[in-house]
Amino acid sequence: MPVARPELSDSRVIAHVDMDCFYVQVEQRKQPTLRGHPTAVVQYNSWKGGGLIAVSYEARKFGVKRSMRGDEAKEVCPQIQLVQVPVARGKADLNVYRNAGSEVVSILSRKGRCERASIDEVYLDLTEAAETKLAETPLENLEVINEEAVKSHVLGLDMDGSDVRENVKKWLVRADADHRDKLLACGALIVAELRLQVLQETEFTCSAGIAHNKMLAKLASGMNKPAQQTVVPFSSVKALLEPLPIKKMKQLGGKLGTSLQTDLGVNTVGDLLCFSEAKLQEFYGINTGRWLWNIARGISGEEVQGRLLPKSHGAGKTFPGPRALKTIAAVEKWLNELCEELSERLHSDLEKNKRIAHTLTIHASAYKVNDTDSLKKFPSKSCPLRYGDAKIQEDALNLFQAALREYLGSYRAKISGSQHDGWRITGLSVSASKIVDIPSGTRSISNYFHNLDRTCSSGQESNDRFVEDVEMLLHTGSEGIETCSELHAAEPQVKTPGEEMDYFVLKSTDLEENERGLGKDKVTVLVYMATLSSFSFQHQVFHFI
Repeated sequence: MPVARPELSDSRVIAHVDMDCFYVQVEQRKQPTLRGHPTAVVQYNSWKGGGLIAVSYEARKFGVKRSMRGDEAKEVCPQIQLVQVPVARGKADLNVYRNAGSEVVSILSRKGRCERASIDEVYLDLTEAAETKLAETPLENLEVINEEAVKSHVLGLDMDGSDVRENVKKWLVRADADHRDKLLACGALIVAELRLQVLQETEFTCSAGIAHNKMLAKLASGMNKPAQQTVVPFSSVKALLEPLPIKKMKQLGGKLGTSLQTDLGVNTVGDLLCFSEAKLQEFYGINTGRWLWNIARGISGEEVQGRLLPKSHGAGKTFPGPRALKTIAAVEKWLNELCEELSERLHSDLEKNKRIAHTLTIHASAYKVNDTDSLKKFPSKSCPLRYGDAKIQEDALNLFQAALREYLGSYRAKISGSQHDGWRITGLSVSASKIVDIPSGTRSISNYFHNLDRTCSSGQESNDRFVEDVEMLLHTGSEGIETCSELHAAEPQVKTPGEEMDYFVLKSTDLEENERGLGKDKVTVLVYMATLSSFSFQHQVFHFI
């Protein structure tokens, strides 16, 4: 259930920036001849030309919708250009879109705290930048106003007639405006500048909402598209929310929204305003009741998290209809593909951002043949994440089998590789979460693991460690450095009878120093030994001869 957070301030300036048909724009930048023509990006499969995942505004004018298949889109719009999403490991490869999104984020983050919400949307906290702008130059003294800012849509402002832009300009520079509206006006000027910078540096257009909190900014960003921005003054919040269908509100699209409709007869936010906070708390508990009362009035204390990088990594694939998986062997094949993709992204994150993930989770959608009630009851399972393709694949398969046993427990079914006993898997995904930064520098990393030693010796969970396969280090040669056959350990580890061990290594930044010629005689490597019953961590120095 949602939890109410106190409104931090109604003078905050929050923007939600949403890219316009982003996947299409990325393809149009690669193929400029597509610009101005009906275009759609399709996730190809053999059934009816694949599913559309993005549709250009030119194609929408012909009635093409994202819910269509490729063949259906061609029937509606014969001249449409269908561009296939890149494919890797038998599934869609979205890296080109993720990387393009990172370009946009790097520009938007110049002006304030930035939270990347998805591949193509970002939240910005511009409060400090707006306060600074207002203090430096009072709005009524502005001589030149960005034309893009003058094109803003300001809710509650008279937007009819031929003087629309002149009305917006007057609103932006009002001397008698209260402090909140002046800050929003500054936010509108800043966002307009940022959107122009995105266009100039990336060739991408985007739309934006500017308001006093994330919820309102998100609602506003989609109101006027493409390549436009919408401002929500405090005085216009009620008019914005009242007619809104209740299921259009964030976190009310599922069971809670359905409950409001069926149990309380609430179909719009305006309907929700009729209920007192006490009444809502009576039905949904103290926290959720207060949260519902707040959002109906446009009150939200959710902060912009200041996150430029994703909180988790994931890879998934669906198997609709006859393509549903029905054997362990088939599941294992696809888990291996998904885990390879996940491992690749984890190592890329490690290399570029010096971050490690701690938890591996598997999710699946399943059903039991002739039992429709079993749909979506498949349990998720998690475990500490071990780096390396083979280890992630092994752990993911073990998690799936544990989940399948739990799922089929009441059916007393077998789950061996060649038998399926009537179960089907229609969706499969793996994810890595609890991602944290690792300190840079040899000394910092050593301190990081020294803290882990103490944590593990006290019996706490041992998954908070960085691991990288020995093979990945020792078989990756570097100029002037010998490979594993030349390694000599000062104190080799001895395996205790009856114990199984895994070895993981961390290359220290001494390796980088070697590459810079600062320390050519050795590379320090941290080695960690894990037994099945417990984890112990020991530091070793290997000398490269």
